[in-house]
Amino acid sequence: MSYLGVENSLTGRRWVGPSDETERLTQTLMQRANLEPAVASVLARRGVMPEEVASFLSPALRDLLPDPMSLKDMEPAAERLVRAARDGERIAIFADYDVDGGASAALLIWWLRALNRKATLYIPDRIDEGYGPNDDAMAALARDHDLIICVDCGTLSHGPIAAAKGADVMVLDHHLASAELPECVAVVNPNRQDEDGASGHLCAAGVVFLVLVDANRRLRESGTKGPDLMGLLDLVALATVADVAPLIGVNRALVVQGLKVMARRHRPGLVALSDVGRLDRAPTSYHLG
Repeated sequence: MSYLGVENSLTGRRWVGPSDETERLTQTLMQRANLEPAVASVLARRGVMPEEVASFLSPALRDLLPDPMSLKDMEPAAERLVRAARDGERIAIFADYDVDGGASAALLIWWLRALNRKATLYIPDRIDEGYGPNDDAMAALARDHDLIICVDCGTLSHGPIAAAKGADVMVLDHHLASAELPECVAVVNPNRQDEDGASGHLCAAGVVFLVLVDANRRLRESGTKGPDLMGLLDLVALATVADVAPLIGVNRALVVQGLKVMARRHRPGLVALSDVGRLDRAPTSYHLG
């Protein structure tokens, strides 16, 4: 099938134009959403329907953020986190060593600090320990902590989680799961096999953010004001883009709002990275990647 009357490029590559279905959707978007042809064509190629145009171009958390309780194990996870923070329990965070893992850990640490609580951060050595929890590290953390929170890892770590004797463990992750989950307090993961996949595009930091949303709700119900979560969205945005999560659904709103927070330059670490990169304007998703 040729496109614009051309079948092949000068280098012999086949030209492929939009399908008839895409062309029809482009015309529909131009008419019903009053879009310019170029914009309508781009959105049509992405499969955006006319009723989705507004939320796609101007995504808002109030419209797109899913109910945290739609994720399985959300209730025991949020309840256990709130109880640990309220009672001053010893908390450890076992995080993956990439941007998503680091941002996920930072979200929890900042949230706990706002409640005058501290947490031990453990990031495994990439060469010596590899990815995810290991028996020795989990056993050592369990000896000195009441709660271990695994972020961006742990869904398949049956043995290491079993090795954390004497401590409660919960997993906040997004990696694909097997049919059997590790035995622990909670495994909050939109990519569990028993989930419907509606939030499967979230990175781990997005999952952690939803847990904190529900934790704040529980704090409010008990008469305690929870920490400001909107100010943490720069970390969620960074993790979403750096982990190459698709910019669809709520991810678009998280990144749009997170970039606004990042532009305020209030987080020293991100400010330092921006300065080293000689970023002299408001960041975009390009700069996060």
